[in-house]
Amino acid sequence: MDTTFWVLSVAGLITGFSKFSVGGMGLLILPVVMMVFPGPEALGIMIPLYIITDMMAVYSYRQQISWRVLAHFLPLAFLGVLIGGHFLANIDARQFVSFLGVIIVAMIALGLYLDFRPATFMRNPLAAYGMGFMGGVVSTIANAAGPLFSLFLLEQKLGKESYVSTRAWGFFIINLVKIPMYISLGLLSVKTTETSLQALPGLAIGAFIGFHFLKKVNPSQFKWLIRIMSFMAAAKLFLFS
Repeated sequence: MDTTFWVLSVAGLITGFSKFSVGGMGLLILPVVMMVFPGPEALGIMIPLYIITDMMAVYSYRQQISWRVLAHFLPLAFLGVLIGGHFLANIDARQFVSFLGVIIVAMIALGLYLDFRPATFMRNPLAAYGMGFMGGVVSTIANAAGPLFSLFLLEQKLGKESYVSTRAWGFFIINLVKIPMYISLGLLSVKTTETSLQALPGLAIGAFIGFHFLKKVNPSQFKWLIRIMSFMAAAKLFLFS
């Protein structure tokens, strides 16, 4: 088996594990895939896997969705997807690598901010629209908008079930909207989808491990491990850009 299979298997394992256990590992997925696909094409390779895990998540969390909250977040997220697509169309692979490193560091910093400071300003509708827009941009360019969505959702005073359901549906809808954009940019095709399928065994294993791991792990300690690994991935991107 070649290097591509093993790298995609690891990426699939991280994707499945992150979706069904402790979030935040999404920052690691693109740097891993870019070991064999060193440019924006990595986005097209991973989007089918995100859709698969999103479908599993929305089926599992199909109740108590706060459509009112999503109605504040999603409209400008769609605009952000368009702006992000325009950005991808006008940068080369080297610029993409550098920008991805910046986004990863910024998302780590945002996660730290959320740990130590309340974000009550997120209750302002204008702030919600702003996070929606930035979430769409960052999701399109780097598939790393989780901290932005969390920043918004955590201040909406949702119950745990509603929070998880609303988050799952928000990501699912945004990822569906990204598909036509990636196709138009040549990042997503039948060929790239066939390549993505190599990650399915790792995805299934990661989801299984993540589901059982969640019951035993200390989320706080594991979150710091993810941040350290993400920072190392960002440093690697900067060094090789």
